[in-house]
Formats: sequence, C-alpha cells, structure tokens
Amino acid sequence: MFTGLIEEVGAVARRSGADVAIIAKVVLDDLKPGDSIAINGACLTVAAIHGDTFVVQTSPESLERTTLGRLRPGDAVNLERAMPAGGRFGGHFVLGHVDGVGRVAGIERQGEFSLWRFQAPPDVARYIVPKGSIAVDGISLTVLEPAGDTFGVAVIPTTIAQTALASKRTGDYVNLEADVIGKHIYHYLSNISSGSITRGLLRRQGFA
Repeated sequence: MFTGLIEEVGAVARRSGADVAIIAKVVLDDLKPGDSIAINGACLTVAAIHGDTFVVQTSPESLERTTLGRLRPGDAVNLERAMPAGGRFGGHFVLGHVDGVGRVAGIERQGEFSLWRFQAPPDVARYIVPKGSIAVDGISLTVLEPAGDTFGVAVIPTTIAQTALASKRTGDYVNLEADVIGKHIYHYLSNISSGSITRGLLRRQGFA
C-alpha cells in the first residue's frame, strides 16, 4: 500500500526487454530485492539493485494497462516505497493498481498555483466524484469540477517542484488510480441494483 506522497523523482536509465532500470537516491536507502515500489503510481517489484539504480520487471499486463511501456531513457518518474506498517499516513489509500491511462487535457496557471485538467477513460471516470481522491502518476490529488470524462485538480507549487508533473504537457499520458473506497462502494451498489447480492443471500439461506 502507498500514500500518494512522492518521495523523489527518479529517471529511467535504460530498458532491456521486460527490465527497466531506474536511477534514484532517496528510495535506495533501505530498498532491497523483493520490495514493492510505485513507479508513476504502478506497483512493481524490485528485481535487483546496482549502485545508484534499481531494476524492475514489467509484465505484459503492466505494459498494457499503464504508461510504463512508453517510458524512455531519461524520462522522469515518480517514486514511492510501500508504506511501512508503523509509518505516517499522509495522502490516501493508494494500491498501485492502475485503473487506466488518461491524458493531460489542459493546464491553467493561476498565480503560483495551477489548475490541471485530465481526461479519463470510462473505467476511471465512473468513480470520480467532487472532492474525492485520485492518484495521477502516483500523486495523491483531490478532484475538482468533474464533468463527463474530464476532471480537474488544483496543484500547489510544491507538488510541481517535487514530482514529475513538472515535465508534463497537454496531451501527455498519465496513470490513473481511482479511490479504492469509492470503487468498492460503486461495485457494491451496482450489485445491489442488479439483484446479484440479494440473490446470493437468498441462495445461502436456502430460499433460492
């Protein structure tokens, strides 16, 4: 589990088949093979560590459902280690299970702050609610002004300075993970409305 608070911005060193090597510093402090780490919000497993780089292996599923397949040497990436059991919780519950790939729809400067709009695929848009949480490339953000398949977020200067959002432009792709609590509620209510939960309860009680 992650918090959506980015620890540092790393850089892609190289790619070779399924292997992606990332240059980092902060996250290497206690990182070891087998640990989970979020790269642009996608939870991956550390396969090896060599000096100032660590290597992860990307599965076909990860490449299909995330932006990982678009990474090239030199690209900036958001990095966050899995939250320790006794750690401080700051953002929201982020699983590192990317729901879909969205795009930057627009960036509006508002003094020192900026309003970013993103376009989300249907599998993500249906979970987005005003003031709800969403992870954009692993960054915990609060939803503003959702409308159809787009939504906005207000980004403070610190977030721009400390994440890879600084390298994003209109049209760029981003990983999106909707709030896990909202997803569970949505599916639960959908099952109730369809009657599947009710039928299941009746069957377990021997009435159907």
